[in-house]
Amino acid sequence: MNRPGLARTAALTVLTLSAFAANSILCRKALLTEAIDPVSFTALRLGSGAVVLLPFLRSRADAPAVWSPRAAAALLAYAIAFSLAYVSLDAGTGALLLFGLVQVTMIGSGLRRGERLGGLGTVGFLAAASGVVWLVLPGVSAPNARGAILMSIAGIAWGGYSLLGRGLQAPTRATARNFALAAPGGLLLLVPFASSIAITTNGALLAVTSGAVTSGLGYVVWYTALRGHSATSAAIVQLAVPVLAALGGVAFLGEQPTTRLVGAGALTLGGVAVALMARRR
Repeated sequence: MNRPGLARTAALTVLTLSAFAANSILCRKALLTEAIDPVSFTALRLGSGAVVLLPFLRSRADAPAVWSPRAAAALLAYAIAFSLAYVSLDAGTGALLLFGLVQVTMIGSGLRRGERLGGLGTVGFLAAASGVVWLVLPGVSAPNARGAILMSIAGIAWGGYSLLGRGLQAPTRATARNFALAAPGGLLLLVPFASSIAITTNGALLAVTSGAVTSGLGYVVWYTALRGHSATSAAIVQLAVPVLAALGGVAFLGEQPTTRLVGAGALTLGGVAVALMARRR
């Protein structure tokens, strides 16, 4: 790739990773200040994401995209578990659990299909899994158990969503269709929680920004950036998201990273990076 191409890929990648980290910051800020309830945040996030992706709904004949109820269900499961988890988790802790479980889920799926990591890859995978376990073990600095379980569900759901989207020829259009299918589900979730709905103007703005900008447009930019990445490099650069989310939590939310978070984060992200590079070799 020439220098302008590398610079463009790098700029798009940094922009996307910042957007993904911002999702954690926006959601945590909205729920920490009680500006909106988590179910309403989810509904507005999915709905605004679907709206901003509307121009990508139509498929060209040379790049078909399918409607996938399973992928939409995984997207909905991720979005609601993500919001509910951030009621009680710090931004950095939540992002580490999310992206750690996403990668562990995807690598584990490959192992079930018969892929082999080799000795170094196995060590990396076990290190990553150990980092996640360490993070959620009971103790003074352990994250809220309910929040950790919910974010783990979100990570597994997002990992499943990513697996369902492998090899798509029109990923942006497929994403638009998944949001279009998931958005009504987000509205239906409001029904059983009608008595606890609480939305302020600031909360609605945070949710719409998360859906339209850092999710919807973020995915469009990410799929553009992917043209300059190999599958392995794309997976590895995403490991920066929990770090960015933790830094954002400190800068914008006044959060203080714990020794456990730093240690478990290094173990998890380092282990995933080793496993991915070993698999590539």
